[in-house]
Amino acid sequence: MRRTANTLQAPLPAAAPVAEPAPAVAPTPAVDVTQSQKLRTQFEFELPRGYVDDSGVLHKRGVMRLATAKDELIPLRDLRVQENPAYLSVVLLGRVITQLGTVPMVHDGIVENMFASDLAFLQDFYRQINSEGHTRAAVTCPHCEEPFEVELGGSRLGEW
Repeated sequence: MRRTANTLQAPLPAAAPVAEPAPAVAPTPAVDVTQSQKLRTQFEFELPRGYVDDSGVLHKRGVMRLATAKDELIPLRDLRVQENPAYLSVVLLGRVITQLGTVPMVHDGIVENMFASDLAFLQDFYRQINSEGHTRAAVTCPHCEEPFEVELGGSRLGEW
């Protein structure tokens, strides 16, 4: 989307002298935030197959948190990602999965040893929770200006 500024501007009226400068930010009234208004940042999931650790223990249930800008930027500096962009999802998921069964610490090494079906599930789950609960976007055709929805999920395995 391209944004343009309005180039026609009316001349500003002469400012009246002010004894004291106005505060930079208007004070905001105290708001009672109820439980329903709090932002949910942690989401539980269950893997379709599950991660099998070195001891042979199967781990299926986990928790993923919302991603931050830093989570999406740091993996871009990773040499593995620079050599193979499909590795981005592995590094990114290793950052945002906070819990997986009884695995003491989840990292990209854990994610890269998951079954492909579990990786695909986690990629879709990541898209869903970081897209305000859905993977569809409302768009408008640039030619006929007719509105429609586009499915953002469903890219090929390993791609974002």
